[in-house]
Amino acid sequence: MSREGSSVRSSEIRAKFLEFFREKDHLILPSAPLIPQDDPSLLFINSGVATLKKYFDGREAPPSRRLASAQKSIRTNDIEQVGKTSRHHTFFEMLGNFSIGDYFKREAIHWAWEFLTDPRWIGFPPERLSVTIHPEDEEAYAIWHGEIGLPDERIIRLEGNFWDIGEGPSGPNSEIFFDRGPAFGDDPNDPELYPGGENERYIEIWNLVFSQFNHNPDGTYTPLPSKNIDTGMGLERMAAILQGGRTNFDTDLFLPIIRGTEDLSGRRYGSSPEADVAFRVIADHVRTLAFAIGDGALPSNEGRGYVLRRLLRRAMRYGRNLGLDRPFLYEITPIVGEIMGDVYPEVREKARFIQEVVREEEERFLSRLDAGIKLLEKYVARARAEGRNELTGEEAFTLYDTYGFPFDLTLDYAQEAGLAVDRAGFEERLEEQRERARRARGEVDSMQVQGGDLLALDVESRFVGYETLEVPRARVEAVFDREGRRVRVLEAGEEGEIVLHETPFYAESGGQIGDRGVLEGDFGFAIVTDVRKAPRGQHLHRVSVRLGRLRVGDVVRAKVDEGSRRDIMRHHTATHLLHAALRHILGTHVVQAGSYVGDAYLRFDFTHPRPLTREERRAVEDWVNEQIWRALPVNTFLKPLEEARAMGAMALFGEKYGEIVRVVEIPTASLELCGGTHVANTQEILLFKIVSETGIGSGVRRIEAVAGPHAYRFTNERLALLEAVADRLEVGVEEILPRLEALAEERKTWEREREALLGRWARLVAAGLLERAETLVSPALDGERVELVTGVVDVPDADALRIVLDAVKEGVSGRGRPYAIALGATPGPNRVNLLLSFSPELVARGFDAGKRVREMAKFVGGGGGGRPDLGQAGGRDPSGLAEALRSVRTWFA
Repeated sequence: MSREGSSVRSSEIRAKFLEFFREKDHLILPSAPLIPQDDPSLLFINSGVATLKKYFDGREAPPSRRLASAQKSIRTNDIEQVGKTSRHHTFFEMLGNFSIGDYFKREAIHWAWEFLTDPRWIGFPPERLSVTIHPEDEEAYAIWHGEIGLPDERIIRLEGNFWDIGEGPSGPNSEIFFDRGPAFGDDPNDPELYPGGENERYIEIWNLVFSQFNHNPDGTYTPLPSKNIDTGMGLERMAAILQGGRTNFDTDLFLPIIRGTEDLSGRRYGSSPEADVAFRVIADHVRTLAFAIGDGALPSNEGRGYVLRRLLRRAMRYGRNLGLDRPFLYEITPIVGEIMGDVYPEVREKARFIQEVVREEEERFLSRLDAGIKLLEKYVARARAEGRNELTGEEAFTLYDTYGFPFDLTLDYAQEAGLAVDRAGFEERLEEQRERARRARGEVDSMQVQGGDLLALDVESRFVGYETLEVPRARVEAVFDREGRRVRVLEAGEEGEIVLHETPFYAESGGQIGDRGVLEGDFGFAIVTDVRKAPRGQHLHRVSVRLGRLRVGDVVRAKVDEGSRRDIMRHHTATHLLHAALRHILGTHVVQAGSYVGDAYLRFDFTHPRPLTREERRAVEDWVNEQIWRALPVNTFLKPLEEARAMGAMALFGEKYGEIVRVVEIPTASLELCGGTHVANTQEILLFKIVSETGIGSGVRRIEAVAGPHAYRFTNERLALLEAVADRLEVGVEEILPRLEALAEERKTWEREREALLGRWARLVAAGLLERAETLVSPALDGERVELVTGVVDVPDADALRIVLDAVKEGVSGRGRPYAIALGATPGPNRVNLLLSFSPELVARGFDAGKRVREMAKFVGGGGGGRPDLGQAGGRDPSGLAEALRSVRTWFA
């Protein structure tokens, strides 16, 4: 495996690609969001060209005829293969250059060759590149053979070289392959060992699509208005080649996530094939989840939401293979931002929101997973006992219907147990369920499910909470127990719901929470914890009786918690001002998509295609506060619905309106239909502060904010945090930023010095090991001499051991003989690390370090794995380390 920190980082590859095409007069486009904005045929953006269809088919003029991009993409057609192969991913980056009616095949081919072979850019040896073309594309052949100079044997004609992904641009294509060398395949009898075949040696790195046709919705093909170029180069594959990774996962795009999973699980990547699959699945799926959620997708039961739910559950299932049977994915999602945040800031900026979504989904799944797995294990055991080779559709449906198991998850488990699943039987039972639901909807009035007692409630209840917060003599008209059954009395210690003939308590509606407060009187004392509306509109007060007995007919003093109501009113009026501010600052496309108005904070969801900039957020906040400090009156009045709409009043999300509506007006600022409670003057709000702004769906943003004393406390907390930082830095608050910048520079200097010292130390340690190297005459190698270097190294971790190994390899490889290096370390109590490396000559003779290191690991009570040239292992018994290292000599005896 390669190490993080390889000479060519993925960020450099991406930057070089974009710079190369910038020099070729291409306009560099930013990556579009993963959620398609104007393409209902796609769940996710799945390629660079997917965002450019409108330019390719002539519907819209492009900003430039030459374009290039690094586009984040998601494809889910091969989910089952992810983690089990070296190059399948759900999320990936597609580097692409595009021509809309400008250049065509000659330029595309020449520039691809220049970028790949010129040392200024990638610098691949030309002899290691081959191409495929469509059998009828003589123009491409003439360019590759006659102009580039590729010999015929490295130009392969394949019928499949016609790019077509459904509706949109299509045409013949030419793929470029890199030869990774005989270590990845050298059997001359392998029928798939050629560029374009199923093998690990010849890796496709770039696909040049010569778009000439449009695939229409009806399946026909018509010529595009002009010939176009669409290319795609997978960043992950390029990183694997340039960083020397055996797979795409052995690169700086995935290894930090894998390392984070190692830290959580205590298992090591490379310790076994089964563990490696789990590490890779988790790393891949976490990237996809972080990016998709960051762009507004959320787990759900349909569409792209189902894709995310399936990925998350699949990752969690593989986590269990590593001993992780708790929510853990949310802990490693921020690593995606650390890796990719410089280029895709949304995954870093939304890290907290992504974590919240992932953790909530993990907890939801785990609550049902254990029981489902136990049942599944019973089904597997029963199938084997009965001699069946598949689970029945009924069994799969029970897992789905009762435990929330997606069919694909059941399929994965069954496959690992060597069983199939009756998909047709599952689908049949699923359709039966849908039909039952359809019949039920037709036979049962939806209101009946609310309960007969509440539906039959016809007592009068009048809300007077706009004018007063207290009703001295409110009569109890109805009482319900916790299950919604109508009763005569609630005893002390019991909870239930009551209806008052007159109430100051606001019932939850339009996003505003219900009031809290107390009931007191001759009956005793009760707390009102919430208020909702009954089916016929009466206010249902959720109460907890603390003293006495509360009966139908009792007269009580009903008193709203004044402090809570005042804070709710501040937040509700502030919500109206926020809505107006967003439309004023961002544009009238902003529409409310949901809200929550509480006493502690407000939440406002709205339509907007992108995150607010820092300047926009500040402008929104400033505009709201200006209206507060202008001391504007807040007027409420009743109007006929149509007259209110004619005035320009906006409807609040979730509100239901009758013939006569309540209008809330803040002159020159806001006019909305609203049944909520509000302050009388904006100056009562005091202060408004935005706490966060995030994306929660396709084109939907969310702002959380605080007003009044909560805003004051929030501001003070932030100031206190600044002062604490200043104290730690031993500077004034105004000097924090310059001091941090200076510290960042100092850290860079320290890191450079540390790396230099570490390198010098490693070379010194390596020199000592090389002095003790043995030269063995190996009968196992027909008497050939082998350099053997073994030793125990005092290092703090496996990474430092790898650095020493690299230094030893550098020294021993210059001696001109095959070599084997075996190093061990004990970085902590009951911890052992082992590294084993074989020279290319030994690998060619059949020696496999990944397999041999497992033999060594047995001496230290552990396991391991890896590539033929490099294996690593871990264990918990340091007493066997010396014997493990001595065992290496026996392989050459």
